[in-house]
Amino acid sequence: MARDGRLGVGIIGAGRVGPVIGAALGGAGHAVIGITSGSDDERASAVLPGVPVLDALEVVRRAELVVIAVPSEQLPSLVAGIAEVGGWQVGQLVLHTDPAYGIDVLKPAAERGAIPLAVHPAITFTGTSIDLRQLQAGFAAVTAPAAVLPIAQALAVEIGCEPVVIAEADRPAYADAIATATEFSRSIIGQSTARLRELGVENPGGYLSALVQSTVERALREASDPPPLI
Repeated sequence: MARDGRLGVGIIGAGRVGPVIGAALGGAGHAVIGITSGSDDERASAVLPGVPVLDALEVVRRAELVVIAVPSEQLPSLVAGIAEVGGWQVGQLVLHTDPAYGIDVLKPAAERGAIPLAVHPAITFTGTSIDLRQLQAGFAAVTAPAAVLPIAQALAVEIGCEPVVIAEADRPAYADAIATATEFSRSIIGQSTARLRELGVENPGGYLSALVQSTVERALREASDPPPLI
């Protein structure tokens, strides 16, 4: 770690999540030293202009904090593969953003002296700068060894989120809750807009916008209310 607390940040994963997390950390004063090539390099470069595109091993070699934002099914093999070629470094922070995993998936890196952190920002990413504003109103699920939990929490705050600690054993249930909220919402809205379109409504998404937003906001307020005393 740099003496002033600022880190050299490397991003593995140039989809919708990685570049935004890099931009958020850059806005907090860290230096983004490189990002891997991904599904949309043009979009990534718009969010992180001027950041070098490197291969994963070079990102790991240069970075003090490695942010891994890859699809869930790729995460275990990626971490293990870098470990097999001796990529992880002692004292290096390794943070992944997947909701389903805690820090156990980072064990190959931890065994080589890296510090494992799991931080999942609970927003739906678009891969654009719009997400930076969303992060400011969001929360992040944080899982880390007790000794370094404050580091994970601090990074969540620097990304823009309020950290909420989730135990390692609870990560699968947490991921299920997140998937239920996002997939169910998308499915129900898709069904409703399709029916309105069949009725001749030209802009069904716009028609439902205020209704859905107000309904969701009310449901969220009610869910946050304390339970009634019996």
